[in-house]
Amino acid sequence: MVFYFQYEKARLERKRLTEMSKGYGKPKVGGPFTLKDLEGNEFTEKDLLGKYSMIYFGFSHCPDICPDELDKLGDAIDIIQEKAPNCMRPIFISCDPNRDTPEVLRKYLAEFHPAIQGLSGTWEQTKNVCKQYRVYFSTPPNLEPGEEDYLVDHSIYFYVMDPEGDFVECIGRQDTAESAAAILLQHVRDWQREGKPLDTTPLPYLAAKKDSTSAAK
Repeated sequence: MVFYFQYEKARLERKRLTEMSKGYGKPKVGGPFTLKDLEGNEFTEKDLLGKYSMIYFGFSHCPDICPDELDKLGDAIDIIQEKAPNCMRPIFISCDPNRDTPEVLRKYLAEFHPAIQGLSGTWEQTKNVCKQYRVYFSTPPNLEPGEEDYLVDHSIYFYVMDPEGDFVECIGRQDTAESAAAILLQHVRDWQREGKPLDTTPLPYLAAKKDSTSAAK
């Protein structure tokens, strides 16, 4: 009984915070953007709808923080996939338009979980999506064309968006893969509890994996 009331209290608090984030006069996280996926196809905010999304902003030349966070995301994906298959779309958005082309991101993300979808864009597109998500990023001033040796300063959060494209929570560096997965799964349970639709179509890498497994039998 005590556990039930604790669960209900936590659920209602999350719901309150979510509603506050949508309220009048509150800073809105998320909005219209246009980027390219790893195949060079256009990807917009509408492509996030239907599933939960966990979005991370970083860059492929990051020496330590981004790899650590992407490893954490990969572990969280596996935990989530076991308990609520195909409910979440993991996204990596580059904030280094000078170097991170779709081809560069494809090679970089190949080192991490295959479900992670990479997105990149022009300088203006990158500025726009970072502005929409209230993401801070900064590159050195006066970069020369073709310059490769520099770092990008940026916000270090996973932005959790619900299936309707609304922001629900930030997950920080202090969170483990286990706590990040638990946060996402709790939002999923709350969503389903309210009877709202959730797209559970297999993510592309899982669909391909399933097809290859079936062909081998």
